This record gives sequence, C-alpha cells and structure tokens, in this order.
Amino acid sequence: MNSFEALGLSAPLIKATQALDYERPTHIQIAAIPHLISGDNIAAEAKTGSGKTAAFALPILQKLSKLGPISPPIHVQVLTLVPTRELALQVAESFRALARFEAEPPPVLAVIGGASIDEQCRTLSNGVSIVVATPGRLIDLLERQVLDLHHVHTLVLDEADKLLDAGFNEELNILMSALPPNRQSMLFSATMPPRVISICARVMPEYTVVRTHTSQPIVQEIKQRAIQVDKEQRRPLLQHLIKSEHLGKTLVFVATQRAAENLSRKLRKDGFYSTALHGGLMQDERNDALKRFKNGRVKVLIATDVAARGIDVPGLSTVINFDLPRSPQDYIHRIGRTGRAGESGVAISFVDHETEAHLRVIEKKNQLHLGRETKAGFELCGEPAQKAKGPAPTKGYRKSKKDKLRELKSD
Repeated sequence: MNSFEALGLSAPLIKATQALDYERPTHIQIAAIPHLISGDNIAAEAKTGSGKTAAFALPILQKLSKLGPISPPIHVQVLTLVPTRELALQVAESFRALARFEAEPPPVLAVIGGASIDEQCRTLSNGVSIVVATPGRLIDLLERQVLDLHHVHTLVLDEADKLLDAGFNEELNILMSALPPNRQSMLFSATMPPRVISICARVMPEYTVVRTHTSQPIVQEIKQRAIQVDKEQRRPLLQHLIKSEHLGKTLVFVATQRAAENLSRKLRKDGFYSTALHGGLMQDERNDALKRFKNGRVKVLIATDVAARGIDVPGLSTVINFDLPRSPQDYIHRIGRTGRAGESGVAISFVDHETEAHLRVIEKKNQLHLGRETKAGFELCGEPAQKAKGPAPTKGYRKSKKDKLRELKSD
C-alpha cells in the first residue's frame, strides 16, 4: 500500500493529499488507516513527525462524508483531545486542509484556553462537526453545559503520553461520563508505557495495537551534534553558528519562560530577527510569534517545551538545545521538529561540565552516541568538578539488632 489510492480513500481526500504534496503514505498511515476505515479501535505508537495527524484525520473525514452532512450540524460528531493549544490549532487546520475538496466540508473548531470562551460558545451554537480541544477548556464548556458530547461517534486522544503529563488522568472520568459508550476510539502516542496502556483500557474495551518503529527512537534524517561550551558563552556561540553556518529557520529550546524572553531580547539587540514562544504569553501573542516564524519574518524562535510537540514548521532547518531537556524522551520530541516529511535537519545540543552527565543519560536512554565537538574561540574551560567524598562510616555508630534486643530484655 504505497499510495493513498490503495488505502481506499475517496477521490476528494486523495486530491487533498496531492494538494498538500503528500507523495506517499507514511508507515503509520499505512498501518492505521485500514483499521480506522474498518471501524476498529486502535492504540498507535508513532514517533514524532511520522504523519499521524493525517493517519486519523483522513479516515475520520471519509467516515463523515459517508454519513452525509447534517444541516446544520447541531451535534459534535468527532472529538480530538490534544495536550497543547498550538497542537489543537494545528490539528484543526489539518482537518480543514484535508477536507477542502469535500462537497460540504465539515465545520471544525479548536477549543482552547487563552481564547474567547464566549466566541467558542457562539460557534458551537451555530453547529460544529469536529472539535479539537485541550482538556481544560473542554471541561469548562462541559461545566457550562454549552457542549454536548453524547452524539460523538469518534474520539481521538492525540499525544496521549503528553496528555497524562498535563494531568489529563484526573479529567478522564468527567470526559468518559459525557461520551456515549458506543463510539470508535483511537489513541496516538509517541511512547506506550504502562500508564498509557491503562488509559487505553479505560477508553476502549477492545483495541488493536499498531506500532511502526522499533524501540530505538532515532530520527534518521537529522544530523545530531553536541558542542562543548561554557554556560556564559552559549549566546555568543549561538550567534556565531547562525552567521558562520548560515542557519535557516532555527528553533532554540530553553528551560524557562524568563530565559526565552531574555535570550530573544539580547538576540534582537544584536541584530538577529528573533521572538519568544512560551506558556506565559497570551494566546494571541503565541499565535503571532509562531505565525511570524513560519512565514519567515523572524529567523530564530526561542521556545520552552510548549513547542516540543505538535508544532510543524515547514522548512525548519535547525533545532538547538540551548538548555538540555529534563526528560530524555523530550530530546526526541524537540529534535523531531526538524527533519520532517523526509527532509533533512540538524539538531545541536550545548553541553558543559555540569550538564555532561545529563547528556550521557539522554544518549543512553535514546540509544545514541553524539560526538563532542568544539568551536574555535568558544572552547570549554576548566576541568569537571570532582565530587567530594563523604566521611567513612563509623563502625558501630548505629546499634545492631542484637543490641536492641538485649536492651528490651533488660527492661
């Protein structure tokens, strides 16, 4: 099945894939779409950048076209839950793009925090077929009783492992009580640890597990590098790399919102077109920052891990870990923003004496080996700090069990 025609998709959907320059289906699309067209529930493990949004959006749109339009679409038919606002907006746009050649494209709404809830309520009252939501705002609308999910026939949990990180497990009971028991459900996750499997059992009584890659999560199209540099020299080195290596669109990850603002401001002061993206911004500001980065008005986007999943920027050439990610798995999600759809990309991590041990953990967990390199004028100084050894244990300092028993007997 190396073509969308072979997957049994309709002519309007095939035309949409062609318009979006999808040359052939990806592995996850080949594995998942036939199951979903057949009405199966699935739990799919798919790495970042694998084309999983189209893997569920295409069969859902085909299902809606066969059911026929509801005029007006009073009830929500499809609910897709995602962990971040940016991913919700992107998934909603993917639904619209893939449905563009349908006779009557289904209305799609992104339900997210940071946007006007009154406006979302008005749009829902006019009729929406597909809702793409973050859990917090979804619960708000359910509590206001302006969103009815009892007619949903298709549920998608996208980036399920990240949903759990965001506390979704506590909100799942509310969601399940609002959904009809008879529905098609699908779960997509970059990893499938036991906690995600437990969600599968709660959401779907029966399901098929779909895996498209081995446990080695290496993104083959990405050239991965690690540059040794002192902490204070990271910004000058970043600016040097942008100039000397003629980097294109560059996504730079930092650890905190404050670091994102500070680094972006200093880059702009030195003549680099840069902006920040983090959870402390208003939603309009986040949308504007991402829009300017996508259309090339800014060349460097400084982001926290709000951008580590779900953000697809065409032509993103370079990802730089200015600060290493806390989680080894987040390393894969970060660098996966580049090298997408078969394109090549570069991922560079800055490392110093203090962070070397953490980088080794990242390498071990992800089965990687990154050669260390240096740049002239930015060499790592000093020696790794030696851990101070504590005093040797004093023999007999703690009472033995025999001594304690003797004391009890004497009492």
